[in-house]
Amino acid sequence: MSNTSTARERINSLLDENSFVEIGALVTARATDFNMDPKAAASDGVITGYGLINDKVVYVYSQDTSVMGGSIGEMHAKKIVGLYRLAMKVGAPVIGLVDSTGLRLQEATDALNAFGRIYKAQSMASGVIPQITAVFGNCGGGLAIVSSLSDITVMEKSAKLFVNSPNALEGNYEAKCDSASADFQSSESGLCDLVCEGSEIFDTLRELVTLLPDNNEDTASLECNDDLNRLTEDFSDCTDDPAVALSRIADDQMFCELKASYAKEMVTGLLRLDGLTVGAVANRCAVFSEDGETSEKFDSLLTADGAEKAADFVNFCDAFNIPVLSLTNATGFKATFENEKKIARAAAKLTYAFANATVPKINLITQKAYGSAYAIMNSKAIGADLTIALENASIGMMDPEAAARIMYADADPDTVKEKAGEYGKLQNSIDSAARRGYVDQIIDGADARKYLIGAFEMLYTKSEDRPYKKHGSI
Repeated sequence: MSNTSTARERINSLLDENSFVEIGALVTARATDFNMDPKAAASDGVITGYGLINDKVVYVYSQDTSVMGGSIGEMHAKKIVGLYRLAMKVGAPVIGLVDSTGLRLQEATDALNAFGRIYKAQSMASGVIPQITAVFGNCGGGLAIVSSLSDITVMEKSAKLFVNSPNALEGNYEAKCDSASADFQSSESGLCDLVCEGSEIFDTLRELVTLLPDNNEDTASLECNDDLNRLTEDFSDCTDDPAVALSRIADDQMFCELKASYAKEMVTGLLRLDGLTVGAVANRCAVFSEDGETSEKFDSLLTADGAEKAADFVNFCDAFNIPVLSLTNATGFKATFENEKKIARAAAKLTYAFANATVPKINLITQKAYGSAYAIMNSKAIGADLTIALENASIGMMDPEAAARIMYADADPDTVKEKAGEYGKLQNSIDSAARRGYVDQIIDGADARKYLIGAFEMLYTKSEDRPYKKHGSI
């Protein structure tokens, strides 16, 4: 398969059969410096147009490495910017299929200006229409910013994404640490949301489009064929790994986790409840393998990376009218020197994201909810519309034994134990929180699906204003 057909075949593999309509097929480069031949630059290295994914209109551009390496120059960028303008007018997603050597050196400042025009188009589209970047080959230098300006980045397993190549990093080289690899960008930097192999990437992109709304004034929902009252018998047993627990309550038990390899102690992703797309944010203290065994363990503590990951996701959901569900199991903040450098700022970002979001917000307390970590995890105090708790959950200032040791520092062990029991009953019990109005419902885990569906249906017409301002500063 030639590179020329690859760019076009990627589009055909992505879209519904025979639905692609090309725009700007006759566009060529204008520059003739440094032996450039515009006649040889078919479509100036990028194929642009629109088509359908499950009958939804999407706009697509696919870079063609057979034409000057798919490099970005003046007319190449003009086609992409024009595509964005159409997508904004229509209110439809843009998907970029990226495979490029980056900046076109022959066009110098014209190419630099071209990059800037794409950046501005993406910035204007941010929060208006979904933007998805799929990296198939190279996405380096300034092109990496295109990926970062997108809402979701998907990488083919062998693709490369970088600002500086591994060999340009002091003390590093590709064989030592391939900082451009999909593995690095998904697990270390958190820039990549999903990594796919082969044709799996097209199925993933199609699934994402069906999960997302067309624009910020639309709602993402499909007809649901799953039983709305289906019991989730093992839900409470799965809450250590929310990715598994969320799949149990989701329609057809399908949960699409995003950034799964990054800051694993915090889970973010999309699911459907009665056909409605819902964004999930959840604290994790274990990773379950396919056979149900625990493969990784974490403390139920908030980290800076996890808080920032969650904050970005909540902002994304709020921008596109996607309701937010949080599963809370947080007992404090991770106490390490590295985490201390960033945790206050990251926690503030997460607090602001939840408080600022006007979409329906439901908090489900699955295990322990203690202290400030609980307060910022979508508590009623910062704006959750509804707080639900499992029967065995607890909510309070801190662990009862720790509280008793502080309050009765000079007491004997038996007294500390007795007072810990009293504190737990009076201050940390979920019943105590419910009596104070901090918890609206206490449920059995088996009923989680039907209660959450009912709650989101109740909140479907929610409307909430915020004080007038240009934007927040957090």
